[in-house]
Amino acid sequence: MKIVGLSGSIVGSKTRTAMDYTIKAVTKKYPDIEVTLIDLAEYNVQFSDGRNYLEYDGDTKYIAQTLMEADAIIIGTPIFQASIPATLKNIFDLLPENSFRDKVVSMLVTAGSPKHYLIAENQLKPILGYMKAQIVQTYVFIEEEDFYRKEITNDDVLFRIDRLVEDTVVLTETYTSIREAKEAEYDF
Repeated sequence: MKIVGLSGSIVGSKTRTAMDYTIKAVTKKYPDIEVTLIDLAEYNVQFSDGRNYLEYDGDTKYIAQTLMEADAIIIGTPIFQASIPATLKNIFDLLPENSFRDKVVSMLVTAGSPKHYLIAENQLKPILGYMKAQIVQTYVFIEEEDFYRKEITNDDVLFRIDRLVEDTVVLTETYTSIREAKEAEYDF
């Protein structure tokens, strides 16, 4: 199984802090899973211009291909101006409409205010649904007060991240088993 963590912003540190903890939770509990963290702050990504994702080169092609090859994706995003960052939206725009078919996608959201709790419901889930993702319905919402000096200090948040990791892996294994059984049924 391949899981990709996608830290969807090029500024700030809270989302990256949360994603670092998430990736460590995956590797600690599931050491046999191949895990990759993509932090968009570390890459130079081109703007989507409508080309097939395979026609891009460099960092853009690497990120698109890595996401396309994943079995599951854990998206970490901050909320800026009551919306997901343009850098994350650009990644979605680079990929084909059905790029998340047969992939489990879970979400982790950081925000400065509890007012932004429903942004994932209203903006991120519709995009992921359109892209055919199997969405982990519960997501982790982390407020600014849950961090101190680039550490998550709220034990409930840490528990919810661990649960998100478990849900992501269990759903990926379940959907994979179902697909394999259906394929075997038709391969007689």
